[in-house]
Amino acid sequence: MLYCNYMARVIAIANQKGGVGKTTTAINLATALAKKGKFVLMVDMDPQSNATSGIGLDYRKLEKGIYHALVNTHTLHDITHPSETEGLSIAPSTIDLAGANVELVNADRREYRLYDLLLEGRHTYDFVLIDCPPSLGLLTLNAMVAAHEVLIPVQTEYYALEGLSQLLDTVHLIKERLQPNIDILGAVMTMYDERNRLSRSVFDDLYKNFPHRVFRTVIPRNIALAEAPSFGKSIFQYDAQATGAAAYRRLAEEIMWQPKLESLREEEQPQRTDKPFVV
Repeated sequence: MLYCNYMARVIAIANQKGGVGKTTTAINLATALAKKGKFVLMVDMDPQSNATSGIGLDYRKLEKGIYHALVNTHTLHDITHPSETEGLSIAPSTIDLAGANVELVNADRREYRLYDLLLEGRHTYDFVLIDCPPSLGLLTLNAMVAAHEVLIPVQTEYYALEGLSQLLDTVHLIKERLQPNIDILGAVMTMYDERNRLSRSVFDDLYKNFPHRVFRTVIPRNIALAEAPSFGKSIFQYDAQATGAAAYRRLAEEIMWQPKLESLREEEQPQRTDKPFVV
C-alpha cells in the first residue's frame, strides 16, 4: 500500500490482551516519529486514559476529549492538545469515554465515528497513532475502521500467541465488511530479554507463523520504559540514552521505510532476517 505525502498514515495499536505494551508503544513510537520531523497525532481510545497521562496531561482536569468528538459535540481540532514534543499532538481520553461503548450502540454510523472524525486531520498529520483499549469492543472497532494498518505489540511470554488469531480474524472481518483498505502492519515483540530462552522461543514461534509480519526491532525489558509514564514523559524525555529509546527510534525507522519497501519489485527488496535486533 502506498501513501500520498499529503495523507496521514493511520495506525491502530491493538491487542485485546492487556499488559503487552500497547500504550508504551503508542507514546514512544509517536514521540520517535515526531523527533524524526513527522507531524503526529496520538489518539487515546482507551477509557483508562494511560496514553493521555503518560504524555503529560491530567485527564481528570480535562473538560473535553475524544469522547466529546465521537458523539459529535466537538471537532477534532477542539479537543486536540499539543505535547512537549514538537510535532506531536494528542486527542486525549477522559472519564466520559467509559460510557461510549454503550452510548454509541444505537448511533448512526457507529463503527465509522472515528473514521469520520479523522477526515478533519488527514492533511494535517503524517501519522495518526491510535492507542486501543484491551478489548475487541466498539472503541477498538472504531479504531480499526479508521486505520490503514494495525500494529500488534506482543509480549514475550508463554501465552503471547493466545488470542492473536482472534485479533487477526477480527481484522479480516473488518477488511471484508467495513474497511477494505485495512492491513496488518506487523507484530512487534515487547519486554524482550535476550538472556531469557523463553523470549527467543516466542520470537521464533511468531516468526514461523507470520514470517513477513514481524518487525526485526524488539523492545527490550527496560526499567526506564516502565518508569517514564509515572512522570508523564516519553522515554526520550525521561532517559534518551536508555536502550528503550534506541529501540523505539529503530522501530520508527522500520515503519517509516515499510511503504517504500513494499513499492519495490520483489527481487529488489532486502531480505527479512529471522533474528531479532536487540539494542
